[in-house]
Amino acid sequence: MEFSLSKKLRDKISFINFIILEFAEAFKMRKPYAYEYLKQYGGLDFLYKHWWAMHTDDKYFALRDLYEVCRRNGGLR
Repeated sequence: MEFSLSKKLRDKISFINFIILEFAEAFKMRKPYAYEYLKQYGGLDFLYKHWWAMHTDDKYFALRDLYEVCRRNGGLR
């Protein structure tokens, strides 16, 4: 059985993976904790919804936006 993803979906998966790893590094978190933190405080929902716009920005701005979303939703970092 052949399984193929559209280019847009591959790009989305690639960017989301990249930015979660960058978030973990920027805020000195283990990767699984960064994922859970983003999930708990709304960062992943924001990322899924706005990834297309975020991927065109510098990663600094994408990380800043995720930080702000999480902070507004009760994140402590």
